[in-house]
Amino acid sequence: MGRRKKLINRTNIPQHKIEAIARCILPDILAFYKSEEGQREFAEWKRQREAEKQETKTE
Repeated sequence: MGRRKKLINRTNIPQHKIEAIARCILPDILAFYKSEEGQREFAEWKRQREAEKQETKTE
């Protein structure tokens, strides 16, 4: 089994509250990225990110 990465919480929000919020919104995030719209937006984000990498390499 791999080691679990230690979370670093540098906010005033208790870790258990952050985890509770994450458990609530994770299903919606997963559903969005499984949808056609989410996949289109993710592909566009990846294209933009690759273009930015290319710009920094040429500079």
